[in-house]
Amino acid sequence: MRGGLSKTFAVMGAVGLLAASACGNSDDSSGGGGTASKDVTVFTWWADGGEKAGLDGLVSTFGTECKDYKFVNSAVAGGAGSNAKQVLANDLAAKKPPSTFQAHAGAELGDYIKNGQVDDVSDLYKEFGLDKAFPQSLLDNLTVDGKIYSVPANVHRANVVWANPTVLKKANLDATKAPATVDAWIADLEKLKAAGVKAPLATSKGFAQEMVMEVVLLAELGPDKFTGLWKGDTDPNGADVTAALTKYQKLLSFSNVDRDAIDWSDALGYVNKGQAGYTVMGDWVAAQQLSDKVPDSAYTYWPAPGTAGNFQFLADSFTLPTGGQDPEGAKCWLKVVGSAEGQKAFNTKKGSIPARSDAVAADYPKYQQSAMADWKSNKIVPSCAHGAACSLGQNDSILSAISQFSGKPDVATLQKALAAAIKSS
Repeated sequence: MRGGLSKTFAVMGAVGLLAASACGNSDDSSGGGGTASKDVTVFTWWADGGEKAGLDGLVSTFGTECKDYKFVNSAVAGGAGSNAKQVLANDLAAKKPPSTFQAHAGAELGDYIKNGQVDDVSDLYKEFGLDKAFPQSLLDNLTVDGKIYSVPANVHRANVVWANPTVLKKANLDATKAPATVDAWIADLEKLKAAGVKAPLATSKGFAQEMVMEVVLLAELGPDKFTGLWKGDTDPNGADVTAALTKYQKLLSFSNVDRDAIDWSDALGYVNKGQAGYTVMGDWVAAQQLSDKVPDSAYTYWPAPGTAGNFQFLADSFTLPTGGQDPEGAKCWLKVVGSAEGQKAFNTKKGSIPARSDAVAADYPKYQQSAMADWKSNKIVPSCAHGAACSLGQNDSILSAISQFSGKPDVATLQKALAAAIKSS
């Protein structure tokens, strides 16, 4: 195994994201870039669990560093921000942007940039020293036509499998060692099924299934051809993509029958309860396990089979909306988001790792330490499911195709839809 992902850790219990209402509004708030307001309305999808705990850390730092301004929570609950993005789209279309909003760094920002809804923050990078604090590989992924439009608060890893050692033991599988390939993983899933495990691989609706498809594509194509899919350098109609999607179809056949009716937290719950052997989910799982006080002997984690040595990343970032409320207050928020203090306060609770290169690993819990080591040594590849590789429009089309595939698993139809989505950029 590469880096720290061969150690034992835990799988998250149920998370029900609750919509958070805006709080702490002052009486003099104004929209559209008004100057009277001292409220800084921060739009996120962080409403519960480790996400909310991380946000609270940022808010505490903001209260210390930006005393002239007042934080206003404008969170909208929903897995991976699906609900929040729709609300935000409506607000932006109505010319009522918040002071700042959360977005996945990378290609997801392309639609906002094209629509003139976010401002260039490149000058802030120089002012805040972020051009020196962030690694060049991350800066390259954030840059669009020579400009940067958001400040990342963190880095998450998407290509992680979380497993229940007790369940794996039923099929005499070694929980400390990941299958080397997708084919080997399928063989282990067969053994779990034969041992009476009803759902060897737990998954859920929407982006969770897309994450399973992504790790199979990454494993089968390799990092360069996988990244080339989203850049137009790899033929999405190729035979190698067909073969990978066929293996994705096989993996899905080992999953829970209610996968299109439940959320990712419920799928993780199946693993926790011993009703499933594996699930694919991002490493925000780690923070939730800490908050739920699940012992780290209860589960194992590894890079998805066939993807060891690759770090499939996503990053939560914040923007400076065009015409947003109190832009000076928003800039202070962005300064906190990128600062060493803000990133420590956020990431120690969120389960993610800091975007800054100067973070001290010893300040972070065990999982983050392993992820920080892998971030430095692994090949970095983007996630389409979480906005680093794909635009919002592309990803919406892919999610629609995946939903149809789950009900009627036809590889040719899925591949055709995937190719159309990629070429729509």
